[in-house]
Parts: sequence; C-alpha cells; structure tokens
Amino acid sequence: MTLTVSGAMAARPDLHIADMASDSVIILDHAGTVQYWNPASEALYGWPALTIVGQSIDRLSEQNDKEQNHWRLLLQEGVWQGQVTRRNFSGTLVTADVRQYVRFHADGTPGEVVEYGRRSLTQNESGGSDWHIPDRLTAASWEIDISDARTIIEEIIAADSAEVGREARLFDIVQAARVIDVNDRTVRLVGGNRGRAVMIGQSVAAFWPLDSRAILADLLVEAASANTPGKICRRQLASDGILREPVVTLWLSDRPNRVFVAVNGTADDDRSYLYLRASEARYRKLIHYMPTALLQVDASNMGKIYAGLKSSGVEDFSQYLDDHPELLDLANETVTVTDVNRRAVEMFAGNSALDLNGPAGFLFAASRATLKNVMVGRFNGQASHSELTKIRTFDGRIVDVQLSVTYPIPPGELDVTIFSVQDVTTQLQMEAQLRQLQADFTHAARISTLGELTTSIAHEVNQPLAAILTNAETSLRWLSREDPNLAKVKELTTRIAAGARRANDIVQRIRGMAAKRQPERSALDINKVAQESLSFLRHEIESRNIRISTAFGRDMPQSEGDRIQLQQVIVNLLLNSIQALATQRLGDGLITIRTGTDDKNRLFLSIRDTGPGIPDAHIDRIFEGFFTTKEDGLGIGLGICHSIVMAHDGFITASNHEEGGAEFCFTLPAMGKPAA
Repeated sequence: MTLTVSGAMAARPDLHIADMASDSVIILDHAGTVQYWNPASEALYGWPALTIVGQSIDRLSEQNDKEQNHWRLLLQEGVWQGQVTRRNFSGTLVTADVRQYVRFHADGTPGEVVEYGRRSLTQNESGGSDWHIPDRLTAASWEIDISDARTIIEEIIAADSAEVGREARLFDIVQAARVIDVNDRTVRLVGGNRGRAVMIGQSVAAFWPLDSRAILADLLVEAASANTPGKICRRQLASDGILREPVVTLWLSDRPNRVFVAVNGTADDDRSYLYLRASEARYRKLIHYMPTALLQVDASNMGKIYAGLKSSGVEDFSQYLDDHPELLDLANETVTVTDVNRRAVEMFAGNSALDLNGPAGFLFAASRATLKNVMVGRFNGQASHSELTKIRTFDGRIVDVQLSVTYPIPPGELDVTIFSVQDVTTQLQMEAQLRQLQADFTHAARISTLGELTTSIAHEVNQPLAAILTNAETSLRWLSREDPNLAKVKELTTRIAAGARRANDIVQRIRGMAAKRQPERSALDINKVAQESLSFLRHEIESRNIRISTAFGRDMPQSEGDRIQLQQVIVNLLLNSIQALATQRLGDGLITIRTGTDDKNRLFLSIRDTGPGIPDAHIDRIFEGFFTTKEDGLGIGLGICHSIVMAHDGFITASNHEEGGAEFCFTLPAMGKPAA
C-alpha cells in the first residue's frame, strides 16, 4: 500500500481512502506529533482520532531507550520496521508490528512520517489475508465544550447527591454543553443527513439520545470533580436503538473545559455502513431529482431564542414580532439553508446549490409576512405550515408558489426544517381563467332565465307604468277645471312618484340579474333574498293560480354571499317548481318555501312543490351539467345552482317528499349575527 502525502492529512479530503485501509495508518510530523489517525488505528489502539490528532505519539509509547533509538534511526535512514508498544484506550499495552517511512523535503530535512501497523500476533494466532477493520467497530467520538455547563456542574458537585431535582439539573448540563467536533461515525449515527458542519456549535442535547443524557451528565460531573486530564470515566449504557450495549468513555482534555467522549458499540442494524451509505445515497438521489423544490434549513439558533421567550412568559408571538420587527431581520440572517435539491436551484435561477446554501433571507425577499407566519408556526409548536405566497428569484422575477414547511418534531430534536416550494403561477392563471368562464357561464344562465320570464317581466313593468299613466291623466283633468283641486292633484302626484319608484326597482332588479359582473360577497338576510326572488315570478305564479306558502324563520343569522347569485339559485328552483305544476289544474298547485337553521347552525332554504316529483332514474343526475328531461331545455339551471351553492361553502340536495312532489334544499354557513 502506498500513499502520496503532502501536508497534514487531517485537512486532505483526497486522503480519505486511508479511512478504508485494514492497516493502521498514522501520519506524524518529524517531531512525532500525530497529523492523521485512521479508523483502523482507532480499532487497534482504542483512541479516537479527535483525541490523538495534534498530540505527541510519545504520550502512548513507553519512554525507554529502545523507542528513542528507533525514532533517531528512522529519521536518519528514512525507513524503520519492527514492533512498538503503546498504551491503548483502556490503559493496557498493545504491541504492534509497524513500518515507518519518512518523506524528506527538497533540502534533505525530514518531513512527515507515514506509519502502517497492525496488532502483533501471539504464538497461538495465525495471520489472515483479510484483516479489515469494520467501520462499525470504531468509536463514535465527540469533543465537547462544557464552559456554559460549568456553573451547573459545580453546583451539583457541592450539593447532596440525593438532592431533589438533580436529574433535571443533569439534563441542563447536556443542554448547556456544546459540540466542538465529532467524527464521521458520530455524524452517521446521530447527525441525520446534516453533516459535521451543522452539528458543530450546537447543544449536545440536540443529538445525544434522551434515555442516556443523565448518564452522560453524571460522567461529566465525575470527570470535573476529579479534575485530572486524561483520567478515564466509563459507564455501560443500555441499548438505545442506535448501538447495542454501548460503552461511553469520557476524559478531560489538557485544554480548559474541553472533554473527549467516545462511545463504543455495535450498531443495532447489522448491515454494514457501506450498505447504509449506499441507501442514503439512493435517498439523496431520489430527493435531488424530485420535481418539487426542497430546501433543508437549520433554524437551531432561532429555536434557542423561542425557548427563551417562552420561559420569559411570551404567549402571543405574533404580537411580539409586531413589537420587535428586528427579530425578523435576525431570522433572515441566522437561519441557514444547508442543503437543496436540483429543482430548488432551477426555481430560484441559481447556478448551483452554493448559490442557495447560506442565510435563508432570500426565501422571504418578496413576502416578509410569510417569514412571520413561518416563525409563529414554529413558536406555537405546529407540525407544519402551508400558505400561498410569492418568492423573488435571483434574476428578479416574482413567482407565485405554494410554500409548505415541516418543522422538527420532539423527541428527535434534530433541528432540521424542510421547506417545500411549488411553482403555482400557471395553476393560478388557469384558476383565474376558470373563474372567469364560470362567471360567464353563470351570467349566460341568468340571461337564459330572464328570457324565459319575458312575459312576467313585461307584466311587472307594465303595472306601475299603467298606474303612472292613469294617475297622470286624472291629475291633468283635475288641473283643467276652473277651480283646480290641488289636494287631489297632490295625492295623484304622490301615486305617480310611488309608481315610478316601483318601476325603477323592477328595472334595477332586472339589470342586476342581467349585468355581467364579478361576484361580490356581503352580509345577507336569506329571507329578504327569497322575497326579492319571488317578485321576479309574481306574474308566473298569479297567472297559473299557484298558491305560495312561506314559513320564514325568525331571528335568523346572516350569511355571507353574493345577492344576485343567490337570487339566481332561488329563481331557478322556483321556476322548476312552477314548470312541474304546469300539468295540474288551476288552483291545485302549491309551492312551500321554508327558511331556518339546522342542528349545525347552518342556514337552510327549502322549496317544495306538489308536482309529480323527480323520477328515480334521474334523481342522482339532477345536478349534472346539461342533463335535462325537457325537450327545449339546456340542462344548465340546476347545474349552475349547484356550483353557486358550493362556491358559497354550502350544499344542495334534491329529493321526493314523502307526501308527494319534489323538494330542493340548500344550506349556507351562518355568520352568527342575526338579520334585522
């Protein structure tokens, strides 16, 4: 096995191939300081790379003349092969067969030393060709800063070990401790897919399994109490679903408030990490090529702020943000995007993922209100949040998107937030066109209905016009007398004005039905809307001698809706009932109109007639568009009624009454405020 070495190996990603070597591979400088320590070295000597890199190899070696002579010989000859004895993780001695090579600088001075080694075999052991060190046998290593936990640790050391609330204080220690560094195995076991860089600087509690946090804190207290760098503190842990029968070992570093932790154990999943890495690669590939833009966001910094605000008594976080808008600016700067898929890069018009990784403020450049909503959702403990909003791309375009946010869920506590961004610009344009088509269709249906009511409309208008004409002629006769009766003329003029107002009301109602306009929602009295609708059909009803029975509910709540559209529904239903009574003798037909509230406090209006009813074969299709049993019918009236009621968040039904005839009923949500 040969390696090309240049510079400290710990900083060289191209030398990670040595991580897979079955031999122990150690890189030292010419003074014997460890520069690189591969997983096989961890397995051989037990010491995690985190604790050894930067330390002198003399700390592990026996200080005798033999060791010193071999090192001098190595630097002189450039190569040495033999046995070395070093202390392992548990303090016992390990004898290893090693080969050491020196890389000399151009001026002939010694540079780095590369060492290959493996455990020396005893007489009863035989070597094999496969001496692979499985990745799962290396320790999960941590370097932890306990500066912020020092006060709590000292309080616990000074207090009685049986102190009430001690366990909660132990949890506080783990919460206050910060991750300085971790090795690859720790990242794979507890870091999710975020990587080492995101773990560094965060609370140890964000990653350490909940069930063993008290044990970790106990070990921290024990090590701090002994206050002896290098003194080993060890504890057996229960299997936690990550490792089987893990052992945690902890010791103080030479540097103040620095602690090394190593966790040894076999993964509960016996599959190799190569398999797991391949599985993760497949998962990441799947996410990378998804058609929806996905962004992984680290909001851990804001999570600490939220926790502090909650502990200080803040409940209405929305109002708090209104009073402290600088918190929105802080979130824009400190919340970071840590990973994105290909679609996200395309949507934001970036050149690569590097354009998106970093502060997440660009997500909310077009809508600061969206940032506020996302923060409020996280503060309130929601599992997710979704809203229609806008984003600004890097090339300056404004895009309509459906933004969905999935927040981290305890007890996992990995503060990973996932943003899903879907471009809905085309969808919104199509929906706007569809609404326009529906409006046009509804308008056409109203015009069609008015066409059927031409005779009734003419009769309604002619009545006040005829009265105006009669009163005007009579008024002129009274004025033409030698002694004009001004009192009578005044009375007749008042009647003329009333007739004109009635005619104007009729014309305005017809214009309202005929006008092409966008729906306008307002508070409505359903009883009044029903009465206005009846006025359109007064002549039809009277000319056919149909009786009308009304039972309007009292103290009815109002509903929000479009007056003209709801009139259209009622007129269509009444017109259907009138046509259903066409075959009955004059005077036999009866239409009953009822309003009220149901058991769910929804408004209802029902129209029942005494006609032949709806054929059973047709009742399930009655609201289908263009379905009709009339030879000259278009089949759009009831379909329009259905779409209008549904657009008002209500529903409509058709049935045959047990006493005969058809009954149509629709409901609307109530606003709660009683109508006048």
